[in-house]
Order: sequence, then C-alpha cells, then structure tokens
Amino acid sequence: MQHVHTQAHDKKKPMRAAIAAFVGTTIEWYDFYIYGLAAALVFGKVFFPASLDPGVATLLSFVTLWAGFIARPLGGIIFGHFGDRIGRKTTLVITLMLMGLSTLGIGLLPSYQSIGVLAPICLVLLRIVQGIAVGGEWGGAVLIASENAPKSKGILYAAFAQQGSPAGNLLATLVFFLLSRMPMPEFVQWGWRIPFLLSALLVLVGLFIRLQLSESRAMQQVIAENKVERLPLLSVIRQHGMLVWMAMLVPTVIHVTYLKTTFALSWATSELGYGRETFLQIILWALVVQFVVQPFGAVLVSRMDKVKAILWILLPEFLLMPLMFWAISTGSYWLAVSAMCLATIPHSMFYGAIGGILAQAFPVQLRYTGMSFSYQLCSLLIGGGTPVLAQWLLNLTGGISLVAMISACYALVSLFSTLWLLKRIPALDAPESGATPAPLAAAATVQPR
Repeated sequence: MQHVHTQAHDKKKPMRAAIAAFVGTTIEWYDFYIYGLAAALVFGKVFFPASLDPGVATLLSFVTLWAGFIARPLGGIIFGHFGDRIGRKTTLVITLMLMGLSTLGIGLLPSYQSIGVLAPICLVLLRIVQGIAVGGEWGGAVLIASENAPKSKGILYAAFAQQGSPAGNLLATLVFFLLSRMPMPEFVQWGWRIPFLLSALLVLVGLFIRLQLSESRAMQQVIAENKVERLPLLSVIRQHGMLVWMAMLVPTVIHVTYLKTTFALSWATSELGYGRETFLQIILWALVVQFVVQPFGAVLVSRMDKVKAILWILLPEFLLMPLMFWAISTGSYWLAVSAMCLATIPHSMFYGAIGGILAQAFPVQLRYTGMSFSYQLCSLLIGGGTPVLAQWLLNLTGGISLVAMISACYALVSLFSTLWLLKRIPALDAPESGATPAPLAAAATVQPR
C-alpha cells in the first residue's frame, strides 16, 4: 500500500515542481518588472532633483534599472555555486526571500526631496539586491522543472518556469494600469509604492509553495554519487568556455521586451501624447498575447527539427519590431495594439523554448552555474542597457529609426548563436537521470576553450 502511495506521489512530482517553478518565477518577475514600469513613469521625478531636464532624469532612472542587470551575473555565480553543490530547492527559497525584502524596501524608500542624494544611492543598492535574487532564481527554476520532467519532456516542462516572466509582467502592468487612474500628483507621491508593498503578500505565498518542494532527481543522483564540483564556475570556464560565450548571446532577442515596455512606455507617454492608462493598456494586450503564445515555442521546438523551428520562430522578428515602432508613432491606439501584439509573438515563442535548450547544454553537475552565468551575462550586457541605449539614441537623434534597427540586430545575434548551439548539442531532451548527460563532451571537443 505504501509502495502504491509512493508511486502516485512520484507521478505528481513533475507537475508539482513545474507549478512551483511557475508561481515562484511569476512573483520574482513581478518584483523585477514593477521596477521597470516605475522607472519609466515616476522614478525620475521621485529620486532625482526636480531641476533636472526630464529626459536626463528618465535616462538616470533607466541607469538605476540597469544596476539590477549588472548584479544578475553575480546572482548567477553565487546561487549557481550553491545550487550545483547543495541543490536547487534551497537556493530557490533564498532567492525568493531576497527579492521580496528588497522590493519591500524600495516601496518604503524616502524620496530625493526627503533625504537628498541618499535616495538614489539606496535605490541602486536595493535594485542590486533584486538583480542578485533574480540572477540566481532563473536557472534554478528552469532546472527544478526540467530535471523533474518525464523523459524527453525537459524543454516542455522548462517552459513552466519561463511562463513566470509574462505572468509576472502581466500582473505588474495590470497593477500599474489600475493605479494609472489616480491623479498624477498622488501617484508620484505615494501611489507608485503600492505595487512594491503588495509584493510582501505574494512572496509569502511563493515561499509556502516552494518549501513543499523536494530536490530534483538529477541533483539527488549527483550528490549520491559524490560528483559535486568543488568550484563549479571554474570548471565551467575551463571545460566549456566557448559554450558559455555563445550561450550568453542566445537570449539577446528576449531583451527587446524592454524596448516594448520600459522604453516605449516612457517614449509614448512623454513625447507622443499617449496617456499612462492608454499605453499601459496597449502593453497589457501584448502581455496577454505573450502569455498565450509563449508555450508554443517549446512545443514547436520539441516536435519538429529544432533548427527549422528556430528559423520559423525568429525570422518574422526582423520585420515586426520595426513595424511596431512605426505603428506606435502614428498615435493610433488600435494600430499600436495590433503591431505590438504581432511583434510580441516571435521573441515570446523563442523565450518559451530557450530555457530548456540552455538547461541541456551543460552537464548536470555544472548546469545551474553554466546556464545561469551565461544567461545573466547577456542580461548584464544587453538587457539593462537596452532602455538606456534606446533613450540615449532618442535624445541624440530625436527619432526612433535607430532604436527600431537595434531590435533587428538583437534578433540576428540570437538566431546565429542559437543555430551554433543546436549544432553542438544534438541530443536535446535526452534522459535527465545521469550525472553527466551527454551532449557537452562533444561540444567541448569541437570548440575548445
């Protein structure tokens, strides 16, 4: 009888792990995205001198946003190290607590008017803690889902963790949309703090769910067989250096989301005459589309030739992102909605698939560190810099053409780096049970560090 109960428990474990990954990443990304929205709407007014030019204040606000991205590789290194040594579950609990505390701190932080230069300094420090937390979160969430997945379904189950990003973004945008009806003076004074304070309740829910988790099968086997690496980061760089650098370029196109949301929100409301409520509504439509279509990227990559799938997914991006900027510039609500929703489809489907692909690119005992370090390096170099670069180009040229060209370049980088990666890891979705599931010995031979 006990054996039957254990079997039933084991059958439910993959789905429980997937749901825990989804809920936790939703909360983490909610916290991370509300910062971007607040940076676009109010941080320039709240945490910097009123005497600054509005464009410069917004640019500085986006620089504080970048601080979180700068810290993400550090989070990937720290939590990748412990995740590869003591397991995925413990690190995921810690990252969620760190994110919750830092987000709550931002919601309680006094303004520049109250404490002067300490305000932006403290804001940056708290943003750095957010970056460390999300830098450690992403890899662990993907792995707790994919490593507990049934055989040959790692990419599909990893998509549960990936789904937390649009869910968190949707929730963050919805909260700001509801608050956008407030008069601007009240919103700047205290209304923007509400989404940050709400995070405390969400984190408690996430912690309750994550504490029920058990460690992934793959990691349990690594520990049982005493194959834990003493210094995972050093081993990753020595053994798979070229792979790290190419895997770092793979997620580049994902970061066009900051062109659609953070930068476009600021641009549209400050220069094109869109109301806050109106443009947040446009973003909400796009996020609903992302939430719906994103898992189909994992389905497509799992069911057809992976090179062809990536080509089908990414090629439309070269046209659709520039089209989106043109549509927004017309001032037409429905044209902007349609174009933003269409532009969302390619990079969303790509994001749905790429977590599982990157997870299987590294051997189990180095996997948390390898994929986290690669992904978060991309976030450092591309993600946080995207709205800063876009705002700088807008300030410099007064036009949107160069910003639109950036989005096409992002797609090109992701396309070529992903094709390179796929050629070197042909055994995607191989069984996850072994401590060293194949693919990368060959990759390291073909491309020495």
